[in-house]
Amino acid sequence: MEDNESMNESGFIDDNNIADGASAGSSVADSSVTGGNKASEDKGFAGSYKAPEDYKAMESKKVMDSNKSGKKVFVVVIVLSVIAGLIQFAGKKDEPSQSHVLTTSSSVKKDDFFSVFSNKKQKDKWVHLKGTSYIAKLVVSGVIEDENKTYNQQWILDTISELKEDGDNKGIALFIDSPGGGVYQADEVYLALLDYSASGKPVYAYMGPLAASGGYYISCGAKYVMANRNTLTGSIGVLAGQFVDATGLLDKMGIKSETIHAGKNKNMGSFNEPVTDEQRKIMQAVADECYEQFVQIVSKARGMPVSSVKNLADGRIYTARQAKENSLIDAIGSFDELVAYMTKTEFSGQEYSVEDFEYEQESSFYDYLTGVASALKGSSVFSAVGLPPQTESAITRTIPYPAYFYDGMLGN
Repeated sequence: MEDNESMNESGFIDDNNIADGASAGSSVADSSVTGGNKASEDKGFAGSYKAPEDYKAMESKKVMDSNKSGKKVFVVVIVLSVIAGLIQFAGKKDEPSQSHVLTTSSSVKKDDFFSVFSNKKQKDKWVHLKGTSYIAKLVVSGVIEDENKTYNQQWILDTISELKEDGDNKGIALFIDSPGGGVYQADEVYLALLDYSASGKPVYAYMGPLAASGGYYISCGAKYVMANRNTLTGSIGVLAGQFVDATGLLDKMGIKSETIHAGKNKNMGSFNEPVTDEQRKIMQAVADECYEQFVQIVSKARGMPVSSVKNLADGRIYTARQAKENSLIDAIGSFDELVAYMTKTEFSGQEYSVEDFEYEQESSFYDYLTGVASALKGSSVFSAVGLPPQTESAITRTIPYPAYFYDGMLGN
């Protein structure tokens, strides 16, 4: 009996123990007995050993619990973000409209839930106090295209038209900070400025940090051009399009892509077909025509022979000093100096207030979500095939072609 007791204390299980366990409602399998014996040798107590299958089940449960926790955290973050968006939206409803700032016109139904998070809202237009004369500082900022966060083509055209009809407006002082953009859009703004000038009101232009390519093109609609001493301008040239031939990469990865089309050049520029010499000639002809238009406009605006303009128009950028030396601008100075010169020259020294007109797109929580989703999707796709960020940026540029556009990173 003493031996049995000592055995029990040491962790071994005998028949009596099994009987006692059974009477208490416990069931002990043979494998558990064996496991208990092994555990007593290793750990000093019974029942501590777990079979490999048990460990697998435990690890699987840990993973499932971890996934559940992650999902809970994600849901909490989304809920908190939605609440923050609603608070932000509610706060903005009571804010007064900003003068001269017009956001995108509404294209979302009011009963659409996501309209709460959308930027598709329009603030009340600024109403000018009649009888107060002013000079409009019209800001052209960002890529010149249909619409982005800092630029809106229709807003620019509408604003120029309204200023033309406003009897209190005495002139426009353009402030340009743009790398250019679409040929179509840049030319539209240029023509709108000429139409404004035809009403007898002057247009002067000031170049901020960057007034290149299409930005310079727009400045040609002004009577007088002044640049900041640190301005980069010029880049007189054209991008007709950009072709990315990914056929070699697709073959290497075992991916087959085919576009069914009628017309041998209908699919030109697609990533899944090599560019032919004929297609290069087609796009070169587009670039050449747009280039000639650019050169002619610069020649007319600056009073320079076409041959002289072409000597300068090889696509390079110029500093403000270089631009002045080459007669691409009239002077170097500050925006206040431009306004002072405009006042002296155009209005016989009569001073007028300067009022800002600048497009501003309201960002929203919805924009944030879609932006993050787009960035994650793009990054995952390009990183998967090992493309560097610079190449990704070049491939995914969305400027309208043909373009009067300067990209400092890529040197265009």
